[in-house]
Amino acid sequence: MPETLIASETVDLVVLERNGFVESRHRGSAVVVDAAGEVLTALGNPNTLVYPRSALKPFQALASMQCGVPLRGAQVALACASHVGSTEHTDVVESMLAKAGLDESDLLCPAAWPADPETRAERLRAGLQKSALSFNCSGKHAAFLWACTENGWDTKTYLSADHPLQQRVIEVIEDYAGEKISHLGVDGCGAPVPVISLAGLARAASKLAQAPGNKHAEARAATIATAMLDYPWAVQGHGLPNSLVMEDLGVIAKLGAEGVLMLAAPNGTAVAVKMQDGSGRGTDLLGLTLLANAGAITTGQLADTLAKLTRPVLGGDAPVGSVRLATPVMDLLDS
Repeated sequence: MPETLIASETVDLVVLERNGFVESRHRGSAVVVDAAGEVLTALGNPNTLVYPRSALKPFQALASMQCGVPLRGAQVALACASHVGSTEHTDVVESMLAKAGLDESDLLCPAAWPADPETRAERLRAGLQKSALSFNCSGKHAAFLWACTENGWDTKTYLSADHPLQQRVIEVIEDYAGEKISHLGVDGCGAPVPVISLAGLARAASKLAQAPGNKHAEARAATIATAMLDYPWAVQGHGLPNSLVMEDLGVIAKLGAEGVLMLAAPNGTAVAVKMQDGSGRGTDLLGLTLLANAGAITTGQLADTLAKLTRPVLGGDAPVGSVRLATPVMDLLDS
């Protein structure tokens, strides 16, 4: 059976310290690549296989656009999003469906409550139920459906692995990752999700981030990279980690479930992280630090952004510790 990281392929990446005692450890692997896709730094096994999960959304959106979907502005960012279901998000998703001549009932992602607390409270007060529009992947699904209507494809089977759209998705991911897909599963939203290497994910992110400044890159990829940075709120939500990183640093940031994160600077330096235990705790701290260590962002930028992203470990109301980088990472930074 194919599998992701085993213990021998991991190192301690992040620890939680409380009152001078390490309470929790998060092991995993991380890789940094340059603009040519060459590995600059590796912690653990950079070639380990992973489900990138939602970190693949920009490439799924690219496939939809290659199939003729005329996404514009915030619609592009929503197609790449793991959003929190705010009204601001769902309004854009509804506009995408309307352009396709469809509505919420055509979405095959699960119904969900908004992750945004205010919007959820509003829906509850109004006596409304869960909605597929509120599911964090609804923008991607709306783009999928729009691709179907543009091409006369069946909208009822758009999540099938043998659907023409999903075949295009595979082609895009293989092209950008620079490797063949060895295994295909089903994501939490019901869409096919391939397995690629951690280094392959970093290479894909690098190509995407360089697209706006590369005259040889595909224009649609440049549109996606630009839209994610122009509408960071749409990719996750106001003040949330991915959106904040893009707004503050101009670095493409996209989380994936089960402890996956990809980051990519405009110069092509890119980071991919996978935590073995599936936790996302500390992935931003780790990924941004590795970007700074590679010279893609300054230490001042790193400090300013981490001050907004990190929270102290509390004992009652008082700070008693922190989530910090583990020894193997600190040794790498000091070398």
